[in-house]
Amino acid sequence: MTSEVKKFDTLLVANRGEIACRVMRTARAMGLRTVAVYSDADANARHVREADEAVRLGPAAARESYLKVEAVIEAARRTGAGAIHPGYGFLSENGPFVEALEKAGITFVGPPASAIAAMGDKSAAKERMSHAGVPLVPGYHGDDQDDALLKAEADKIGYPVLLKASAGGGGKGMRVVESAAGFQAALDGCRRESQAAFGDQRMLIEKYLTQPRHVEVQVFCDSHGNGVYLFERDCSVQRRHQKVLEEAPAPGMSQELRREMGEAAVRAAREIGYVGAGTVEFLLDADGSFFFMEMNTRLQVEHPVTEMITGQDLVEWQLRVAMGERLPLAQDELTITGHSFEARLYAEDPEQDFLPATGRLDRFALDLLGAGLDPNKVRLDSGVETGDVVSMHYDPMLAKLIVHGDDRDQALATLNRALAALDVQGVVTNRAFLQRLATHPAFKGCELDTRFIEKNEATLFATQEITTEAYAAAALIGLKQLARECESDSPWDRHDGFRLNAPHTIRLALCATGQNLTNAQAPDAEGVVIVEGTRETDADPWHLTIGDTTLTARLQHLEGDAVAVTLDGHRRRLQARLGENGVVVMADPAGETRLFWRRIDAIDHGQHETESTLTAPMHGTVVALLVEPGQKVEKGMPLMVMEAMKMEHTMSAPADGHVASFHFAAGDTVGQGDVLLEFAPEE
Repeated sequence: MTSEVKKFDTLLVANRGEIACRVMRTARAMGLRTVAVYSDADANARHVREADEAVRLGPAAARESYLKVEAVIEAARRTGAGAIHPGYGFLSENGPFVEALEKAGITFVGPPASAIAAMGDKSAAKERMSHAGVPLVPGYHGDDQDDALLKAEADKIGYPVLLKASAGGGGKGMRVVESAAGFQAALDGCRRESQAAFGDQRMLIEKYLTQPRHVEVQVFCDSHGNGVYLFERDCSVQRRHQKVLEEAPAPGMSQELRREMGEAAVRAAREIGYVGAGTVEFLLDADGSFFFMEMNTRLQVEHPVTEMITGQDLVEWQLRVAMGERLPLAQDELTITGHSFEARLYAEDPEQDFLPATGRLDRFALDLLGAGLDPNKVRLDSGVETGDVVSMHYDPMLAKLIVHGDDRDQALATLNRALAALDVQGVVTNRAFLQRLATHPAFKGCELDTRFIEKNEATLFATQEITTEAYAAAALIGLKQLARECESDSPWDRHDGFRLNAPHTIRLALCATGQNLTNAQAPDAEGVVIVEGTRETDADPWHLTIGDTTLTARLQHLEGDAVAVTLDGHRRRLQARLGENGVVVMADPAGETRLFWRRIDAIDHGQHETESTLTAPMHGTVVALLVEPGQKVEKGMPLMVMEAMKMEHTMSAPADGHVASFHFAAGDTVGQGDVLLEFAPEE
């Protein structure tokens, strides 16, 4: 191993978002100048604003900007950056990039290219780990990628199996296959995702353990032969194989098991000549046995929980090791203090299968003082601020909320208070879902495994008790919006004959899930509440009929998002913000309620339009058309595949019938709400 001193005074961060901001924070504290790089979509992004210098890489698409090795190296040359920190994702585990930096005389803040290559190919990595005495999950990791052979290997292992991209990570190109019947479709989907994310279609197959925990160990090695583990993190709460909540230390770990896993992780790192920060991920079974899953040869998204319990700055460790210094501490000098949680805030809609969301952040703030929280116990790592735009081009994670407590219960209480104090408006997020996770009895009771969300779906996604005030507020805001837009180019214009200053009655369908509005006119439509609003003139109050109850209602806008709803003389203050398709209402004790609306007057053609067209639920790219125009299909049959924020989403037939025509081809970019195809329901 080399141990030469490689001092540098300028650091280029080859990434974006929260990790770029987080790395630059430590770099500045160490007296280093910081350089940001950006795409056209990120020209005004927070990481660009905070850097000492910033260099444009190219257009919005990552392959034309953040993944362009030559452009990143040229940016380092132009700014005199002696080192590049890759963050995570993008070029962080790209061996050829590291080799190119070495040729250019630029220090890579990370492991050598040989270590990245050793762990980048998961099949080869399994062999190396076996040699190092690290336990492995039964599976197939061979080079032969013939469909029939892969199917035979899966049959031999026994279902369920886990298909994983050999060159990937982060949940991309990964699917659970429950039976032989679903193998080929899952394989095709995984290959498409893997090709799009990593340029590599090779797959490996593993036995899918039904109740494992995902426990990973933070390792660190320097170029002087020293290696340590900074304990473990439990990352079992996941959706789509991507982590949502992480904590350190892992609950229920004995000192012996902690030592065994830690030492196995260090052996794994030594086996490949590792230098820098890395994470060895294990599946921990209920009987205490553990199996190597993969090694991430970079800093992890969840590294802050390790920092919280150890009191160490892992980015500072990375930079010092990259400069040729020894590890700051030996194994016996590292200790655990308290407990820490990290909650990942995503721009996504948990109520609609976690569809990614885009738009402008009208507000993004964490009021620690108002919530009575200790700033030393709560940390918000984010790459966005109020006014920033969340685009379709990158990962939907907006920020990470990290908390610390003397023990798990105290840390969890702090997490819940901090989530409640986090004010995010303008873009749909998973904040309310995170609160439901963190307050769930099974999570509080440490009943953890990687299928936690699936197993507790009934309670995590239980039908919300929606108050009359919430329905009334949503209806009044919707009615007011209609009145404001009735003579504009609003989409509402093609659905109604609404006239100002004349007696009128308007019927709205309201529900917590926008998809249910498809059949809103049906009397038994699931979760849909019909609100009928009537008034003589604009100056009069509305008479709202909600179910069997008729109320006299007024709406008054107060400061900010505050509104006052008066129902039969009873005035109540709420927080309500308007979205593209509905309204979010905040009121104690019900908490957050999100209601979608659609007008269903007698002359409304919305139902017909919904049945005859299929619209894009988010901005994205068409990946594949799965049927031919004119082909007969059944309700629920996959019609086309879209990709957004690095994940695939399948559009299905809304009813029996056939596709009359597609409006887009594979490779086309579509916007949220664009009509994707014309659908002819069966007569």
